[in-house]
Amino acid sequence: MGRDGTIRDRNFTVVGGRARISAADLPPADTKRWVARRKAAVVDAVRFGVLTLDDACARYALTVEEFLSWQAAVDQYGLAGLRITHAQEHRHHQHAH
Repeated sequence: MGRDGTIRDRNFTVVGGRARISAADLPPADTKRWVARRKAAVVDAVRFGVLTLDDACARYALTVEEFLSWQAAVDQYGLAGLRITHAQEHRHHQHAH
């Protein structure tokens, strides 16, 4: 831990009790399987300025609405909210076909 209370790790830095993601933590641009942790990494990257919203959407072929739904799920329910969102999306796709 640094004198300023910063904890540094190989993958992230904690400042003021919040983890900060680095570019090395981002999922690959060609990610096809969006597990909750990968979605959370993209949300954190935008939140902490590693990527802009536009960059994240372009890099991962997301709509702004899709990203904002991930962000809202994290804000309301944490990582578990992204798992719920995935289950709901899966059920929606099954009914659409």
